[in-house]
Amino acid sequence: MKATQNPPTTGMVTTADLLRMAALYLRRHGWHQGTYYASTTDIPTPPACAAGAIRIACAGRRIEQFVQLDSDALTDYVTALDVFVDHLDATAPMFFIDEDGYLLDEHTSPYSWNDDPARTAEQVVTALEAAADEWDRLHTAGGENR
Repeated sequence: MKATQNPPTTGMVTTADLLRMAALYLRRHGWHQGTYYASTTDIPTPPACAAGAIRIACAGRRIEQFVQLDSDALTDYVTALDVFVDHLDATAPMFFIDEDGYLLDEHTSPYSWNDDPARTAEQVVTALEAAADEWDRLHTAGGENR
């Protein structure tokens, strides 16, 4: 490599990286409940819910519909959301039982969890970061992704 050439600076972005980017997005731009993004049209970086922040981390921009994601970004989004749900299942299970006593969903809904009236922005950011740490713990050995 010649001295005038720049070495490559990009590496593989992991699921943990995406979850941390979502947490950082919420810290910088704000957290929202009820919809993916606050209904603001005058800024490209509106406050977002946890899932909306993960979408932005995967696509690099506000995404309203799944069809707006290319196949790689969609795969990254689904994987990151699944890792987040697994973390919520282990640390903050929230199950819904119907009137007959049957479990409606075996996994914690990230949407219901995010929209819980008692939820705080700090809890959401902390959960995203903890899910990222857990992913790293399970998928890295000796500093390398596996």
